[in-house]
Amino acid sequence: MKVKYTWILLFVVLLSGCMYPYEHKVKQAPPHPQQMEAVQQSVNQFRAETGVLPIYTTEADTPIYHKYVIDFGQLIPRYMSEPPVHSYEGGGHYRYVLINVETEPEVKLIDLRLSQKVADLQRRVNYYLSRNPYLPIDQMLEGGYFTLDYKKLGLKSPPTVESPYSQQSLPLIVDQRGQVGIDYRIDLYQALENRDDVHQLQEGEDIRFVLTDISPFVPAHSFPYTLEDGEPVFIESWKRYR
Repeated sequence: MKVKYTWILLFVVLLSGCMYPYEHKVKQAPPHPQQMEAVQQSVNQFRAETGVLPIYTTEADTPIYHKYVIDFGQLIPRYMSEPPVHSYEGGGHYRYVLINVETEPEVKLIDLRLSQKVADLQRRVNYYLSRNPYLPIDQMLEGGYFTLDYKKLGLKSPPTVESPYSQQSLPLIVDQRGQVGIDYRIDLYQALENRDDVHQLQEGEDIRFVLTDISPFVPAHSFPYTLEDGEPVFIESWKRYR
């Protein structure tokens, strides 16, 4: 009898070990459109019944794509039984957020692995500035933005992240105040090439919405861009601090 129970216990342990990599893989994968739609329907129903959105309270100066984070605590259990398995609240890598909250609130995603890389680099930049009078910049970009001298930050190569849109490597850069962000110009070029209404976009307007139009992801940790001679360029960083 003891041998029988030993084999049963061994089988359970082996089964758990086999299931863990699968569960981990599921949590890393982006949500399916059906899962996104389920959250969208829950948000819509909550708004229809309460007149407000199920979001966390954030600071007034929170960047627009990070400002309206969905609070699943307000949706569970009346509108959802549990948070999505891929969500941060469900143990996954994705934060659910809302865009277009003043008109037609739409559910989108932030890949928190990008956020972690930005936060790690921001700490390095902050540490460097605490001991040096100037930013560790390498090259000057237009509009008051800069690439970073990765060697001064103790890195072996220029810092990048994987694009949620094209899976290409995107540079991490800083503005004139040392705020780290992701340079999405590569993705913007591609998105603009595939739009039929580019001629209707206005110079001076923030064009980051061309990315949210084609993807479930928002351009997290981005700086604002506009069009100049038909190409995406940074909106001058000083305008963000007026």
